[in-house]
Amino acid sequence: MSVPRSRILDLMKVVQCRIFSMTFNPTGTRTGNKILRQRLKGPSVASYYPRRVATFKDLTKLYPDLETWDEKEEERLEYLAYRKARGKGAPKKKSSAGGNAILQGPNLRADLVG
Repeated sequence: MSVPRSRILDLMKVVQCRIFSMTFNPTGTRTGNKILRQRLKGPSVASYYPRRVATFKDLTKLYPDLETWDEKEEERLEYLAYRKARGKGAPKKKSSAGGNAILQGPNLRADLVG
């Protein structure tokens, strides 16, 4: 009983892949295995940036009963009030989420109810 040489080579490739922890891909389809085997980049990127220190907001969340004053936040709010007085502020929000729109018709056109 003789076994064809190609069959023996295929079986050797399967065994070789099992021994060296590789994926057996005889058809050569793209599996993304090369990328999945690479080392993860997350830990090295995270270690590059310095650790986050406690911010003013963190302290006010930890101690809500403590009376604090954030100068940067006060300046920001003052600047927003100044812009709003000049008419450059953010537009008013919609009064209700469901609103006054009714969807009707085959193309679901929004008509205002009034």
